[in-house]
Amino acid sequence: MFKRVIWIILDSVGIGEAPDAAEYGDAGADTLGHIMKAKGKLPLPNLERLGLFSIPGTAMPETGVRPVGAYGKAAELSAGKDTTTGHWEMTGIHTRQPFPTYPAGFPKELLRELMVRTGLSGYLGNIVASGTQIIQSMGDEHMRTGYPIIYTSADSVFQIAAHESVIPIQELYRICRTARELLQGEHGVARVIARPFVQEDGKYVRTSNRRDFSLEPSRENLLCYMKEAGYRVTGIGKITDIFAGVGIGDTVHTKNNMDGMDQTLDFMETQYDGLIFTNLVEFDSTWGHRRDVEGYARGLVDFDRRLSEVLAAMKEDDLLVINADHGCDPAFRGTDHTREYVPVLCWHRQMKEPVNLGVLESFADIGATIAENFGVGPLPIGTSFKGKIS
Repeated sequence: MFKRVIWIILDSVGIGEAPDAAEYGDAGADTLGHIMKAKGKLPLPNLERLGLFSIPGTAMPETGVRPVGAYGKAAELSAGKDTTTGHWEMTGIHTRQPFPTYPAGFPKELLRELMVRTGLSGYLGNIVASGTQIIQSMGDEHMRTGYPIIYTSADSVFQIAAHESVIPIQELYRICRTARELLQGEHGVARVIARPFVQEDGKYVRTSNRRDFSLEPSRENLLCYMKEAGYRVTGIGKITDIFAGVGIGDTVHTKNNMDGMDQTLDFMETQYDGLIFTNLVEFDSTWGHRRDVEGYARGLVDFDRRLSEVLAAMKEDDLLVINADHGCDPAFRGTDHTREYVPVLCWHRQMKEPVNLGVLESFADIGATIAENFGVGPLPIGTSFKGKIS
């Protein structure tokens, strides 16, 4: 048994189109493959040693390095390609119906009810938009009227943007919580997101005070099973938001990927058992959605550099798991997530030989492996591969 699991999610780092990608309009998407094609083989020595470049059936360049970890890729069983669906599936939740989306904006009766419940006198937007662009186009009007900017995307999200001096952060969170209470049932979007911004050098820029307010997941999941069994479960980054706090003990929000790595290392110094569950969101929010190939590549290199510190801090009875939750190909059309396989990498100090995990049928196989390790579950879905890596 591994006493402690460090589980790091590289948000949106897909590794090639899933078998059903065409059904989502994503035939040809390949987040990592297209980045490598554009930038060449990136210097990712730690990921390379763990087996990232050895995963079969991908466009990753071949290397002569013999991996030391377990490596493979996983397909998504659930319907959807969003953060919530991906993370929930990892922990054993099968989302059979995709969360609702609103390409024509939200029903006006819903927004009228939100105004009544929050005391707001108006709003701006209610359109599909890029978050960085809409605050530029509507920021001045927001500053003049005080109305929040409401928008969505191709994902199942209800986003509210506001300048921190116009609608203070805690008030924005209150409005979002009210929206979350309202958006249930047929209008149960996966996430309500607070998007505070400020003005710097004549431009509006988003701050790190973003908060996600998710639907509550089923309690039949890995995190709840572990917490109920008395294990410590720590969520770093937006993990607690994704699960609406369900099954999470300690939690800390992060400003960016490097802060996420700092927090992970800090908890590795003080938490000696249980699960440290980290999401690194910048791959998705900063580079994927903004179609920034250069930034995405740089982010991968920066993560690999910090991964050295995690590997050095690993104890004899630790297990490291690294995977993604969906794709967000910065070289693909549009700005949406992409339906892709995700890479799966595992390592512990007692591994003697590399292990090819092949193709996992569900993200839940990862959660099932962790569940078997801690003697909890079984999960509603997922097949453990613990026997292959022990």
